[in-house]
Amino acid sequence: QVQFVESGGGLVQPGGSLRLSCVASGSTLEYYAIGWFRQAPGKEREAVSCISPRGSENYVESVKGRFTISRDNAKNRAYLQMDSLKDEDTAVYYCAADGPLGYCSGPVPGARGGDGWGQGTQVTVSS
Repeated sequence: QVQFVESGGGLVQPGGSLRLSCVASGSTLEYYAIGWFRQAPGKEREAVSCISPRGSENYVESVKGRFTISRDNAKNRAYLQMDSLKDEDTAVYYCAADGPLGYCSGPVPGARGGDGWGQGTQVTVSS
């Protein structure tokens, strides 16, 4: 059973950048699809991006061109590079994975959104 720990969040001004990281334990990620989600106060959880086992990237429309997902299987990690941040990107960000033999359904890992949620990392975009 994969379990994630997310990190890298913080306070950043609009237009700034952050790089989020999540590290997995319990299983190697090589054959998993990995997703990043976010949840803003008072809103439902939203799938942001998913990367397939082969490295195909998928994004929700609102972050296309600004966010980049990547993975390092050797380190059992996934990353989310966030550039040109906006106020509406403020949320707690989480990782989850679908697998083994996982896949992305657009920005969502698998059919159920994956497993292994950590405690999340807070991203606050504010001037």
